[in-house]
Amino acid sequence: MDSVDLQVVRTARDWLAGGHRVVLATVIRTWGSAPRPIGALSAIRGDGMVVGSVSGGCVEDDMILRVREGRLAENSPVTTKYGVSAEEAQRFGLPCGGTLELVLEPLAAKSGLDQLLARIERHELVLRRLDMKTGETIIGPAKWQDQLTFDGAMLQTVYGPRWRLLIIGAGQLSTYLAQMAQALDYQVTICDPREEYSTTFDVPGVELKRGMPDDVVTELNLDGHSAVVTLTHDPKLDDMALLEALKSPAFYIGAIGSKKNNDARRQRLAEFDLSQQEIARLHGPVGLKIGSKTPPEIAVAILAEMTAIRNGVDIRSFVEPPKATTVGCAVE
Repeated sequence: MDSVDLQVVRTARDWLAGGHRVVLATVIRTWGSAPRPIGALSAIRGDGMVVGSVSGGCVEDDMILRVREGRLAENSPVTTKYGVSAEEAQRFGLPCGGTLELVLEPLAAKSGLDQLLARIERHELVLRRLDMKTGETIIGPAKWQDQLTFDGAMLQTVYGPRWRLLIIGAGQLSTYLAQMAQALDYQVTICDPREEYSTTFDVPGVELKRGMPDDVVTELNLDGHSAVVTLTHDPKLDDMALLEALKSPAFYIGAIGSKKNNDARRQRLAEFDLSQQEIARLHGPVGLKIGSKTPPEIAVAILAEMTAIRNGVDIRSFVEPPKATTVGCAVE
């Protein structure tokens, strides 16, 4: 769940508490080129106020009109499609004939938004099951592998942070990276055993661990929804984390530093119990080549690379290729 959709849930809860009628729209299926992914949310208030997006705005205009007129999901959840025909796709501005299927849910006390938000704010991964006939909901813990499902009778959605980011180092760059990552659906953990850095680090919603990096990597039990970025410039700390992270299923592992420093790092790592395939997983220099100089720009470059990897985009033309490494040396 990204920060945009989290804001939808919070706003819908506040509107409902204020006595407004609210309809929550959830994307459950897409065909063709859809502007928003499955699970995206939008909430429409009875007077036409809207938050979030399921289409970039074009479909929302139609839903706003129907909510104002009392013609949309008045008593129980329903499904609807937009862009089924080429004419409708053009009318609603859907790209390339894209089609959306939505669940439209009239919210009420039984929708469980207070409980849902309380769990999300504790950084829990939450499973919400909506009975399409009664509008009743069941809220409980989710697993990383859980996905949105819909069988016509029950809508199952997953809320909360679905991705994790471990940052080694609590410096200025880490602050920008942590803040931006939170907006991209990451639950962020900072690891730094150095008191002079960790004492002053303070980013709301970010957990700070002061243990040694290799121990913290092991403790977090990284999975395919995890990323690790080392930012201390200190091999004693960065390499410790990488030695464990490169053996994990983490989808992204990156290290700060120049190409020369990262080539030297790969030589050091080759002296330990890492295979060539594991060392080759290291993204270093970390981030895409976009001319980054300042800490915020470097954070953007790192998150751009992580996003591309998450989305299966080939980034080879945007990164500096490392030298091939054999045990103890680099191949020219």
